[in-house]
Amino acid sequence: MFQSFEVKARPDQGPPRLAQIRNQMKAAGLDGFVIPRADAHQGEYVAARDARLAWLTGFTGSAGFCVALQEQAGMFIDGRYRTQIKAQVADVYTPVHWPEVSMADWLRAQLPNGGRVGFDPWLHTVEQIAQATKALAGSGVELIQSANLVDAIWEDQPAPPMAPAKIHPVEFAGETHEAKRARLARTLTEAGEKAAVITLPDSICWLLNIRGADIERNPVVHGFAILHADGVVDLFSEPSKYEGLETHLGSEVRLHTPSAFLDVLEALDGPVRIDASTVPQLVADALGNASVSGQEPCALPKACKNSAEIEGAAQAHLRDGAAIVEMLYWLDAQEAGTLTESEVVTQLESIRRRDNGLQDISFETIAGTGPNGAIMHYRVTTETDSVLEDGHLIVLDSGGQYLDGTTDITRTIAIGTPPLEAAQAFTRVLAGMIAMSRLRWPRGLAGAHIEAIGRMPLWLAGQDFDHGLGHGVGAYLSVHEGPQRLSKVSMVPLEAGMILSNEPGYYREGAFGIRLENLLVVQKAAAIPGGDAHREMLEWRTLAFAPIDRRLVVADMLEPAAREWLNAYHAQVAENIGPRVTPQAKEWLDKATAPI
Repeated sequence: MFQSFEVKARPDQGPPRLAQIRNQMKAAGLDGFVIPRADAHQGEYVAARDARLAWLTGFTGSAGFCVALQEQAGMFIDGRYRTQIKAQVADVYTPVHWPEVSMADWLRAQLPNGGRVGFDPWLHTVEQIAQATKALAGSGVELIQSANLVDAIWEDQPAPPMAPAKIHPVEFAGETHEAKRARLARTLTEAGEKAAVITLPDSICWLLNIRGADIERNPVVHGFAILHADGVVDLFSEPSKYEGLETHLGSEVRLHTPSAFLDVLEALDGPVRIDASTVPQLVADALGNASVSGQEPCALPKACKNSAEIEGAAQAHLRDGAAIVEMLYWLDAQEAGTLTESEVVTQLESIRRRDNGLQDISFETIAGTGPNGAIMHYRVTTETDSVLEDGHLIVLDSGGQYLDGTTDITRTIAIGTPPLEAAQAFTRVLAGMIAMSRLRWPRGLAGAHIEAIGRMPLWLAGQDFDHGLGHGVGAYLSVHEGPQRLSKVSMVPLEAGMILSNEPGYYREGAFGIRLENLLVVQKAAAIPGGDAHREMLEWRTLAFAPIDRRLVVADMLEPAAREWLNAYHAQVAENIGPRVTPQAKEWLDKATAPI
């Protein structure tokens, strides 16, 4: 979804590259080597230089890893990519359903007599290595720190990204970086800690009110940081990126080259906080006994948006919604069989770029029609570009990076006359989306506690989908932001100010896909007239406004409260977006948002 094509391997390139890796393993005395989709910063997205998994295997998904052994090479992928991987990866790689099958279980089966499996300690977190080591205890399989074997054979590996950093204005940030540093430093002092290590690029950018372009579609700068208990930050990043930002950073942000990072860590007196889920193993090694485990200090403050960030997101969504409406109006005017997926992508991005506030799209647009719609993170290529035929559905998932906010919205649209079974599945997906949108819940609950609400209409029909119901979203930052999620495995309590997606779906391989997505922000629930307010409750405020395809709604399948919500939402869409679009698009919008 976010991977550059420049580093993608064709399936026919997989066997010789795997053979080279195996030669490197043999020379290093290793029986295996682990290749994750990760970089030294441990964010979700990687630059072209760090796209080792894609270069080696051809797999371009946003999560997964390969374990190469001399006789077997396992490709560990979750449910989102089990269709995609069939077309991308050569037969020399064996798909492994993960997390159902863990790396440790697979290694135990493949190396019953034990073995030495190498890993690059920059590319695996402390938590990952600890869990794998524990799971392999008694197996005879050892995890061995190693130089990166992919780098050793990747002759034309791209150079590190060198895009300049820029100031993120306080009018959009809502708080100066001096105030942020002081606020977070107090939490370290209260915990009796002298410093904290931060490796996630979006956290560093949020903390220092800077943005960059080191990751495609994500306005971040690569670097590492140490936040001290007095509010001073040591920033380890290429100094040339910060020319002209000296006044903004001030004297309490000390800039160093990245090569100095480990030496400074080794010299620190503890206790120094590290987040085992995000910090590379090599950082913990450098700190030794000085490290203590805790949550990365920026994680929750960044997730809980302030009023300026929330208002910015709301305004960005209004402008973005106008672009979506202009796109849907244009799409509806085209005859079935006359458009390709790539033409849809080009048109949508062209419309979005009419807004001068748009800095970039927030990820590669997904436009999958017919069977391609069943590939959850599909990206059109010259080989897969398909025509929008009568009876098709098209999943259109896209977003924008605006100075005042990040957007992410999905609509599924009927081309011509949709099949009844597709409309029925669509209505169940819509019912789940509405159920979550209407939800009120007691404060303290996490995504895992409420995620099933958005799945229940599908479950009642024996259907489901293999991705989370929603992810966190940044404020002109990464379109996927932790730690909050609407996920079966997320135990992070939802708090006011968190922005998340609400995106149930349904995917029938070889036939069609369905997904609907709005962004929502958590807020304190309004009082219920005459209600007994004995619990502090939270609710959602919907940020995204664009019509839902009424042609795909089987009205009789929706409960009265759901139909009422849909009609009220469409009235808001018409009111908020109508004045922002062309007269022709407004005329279309009025019809598209008519009550059902």
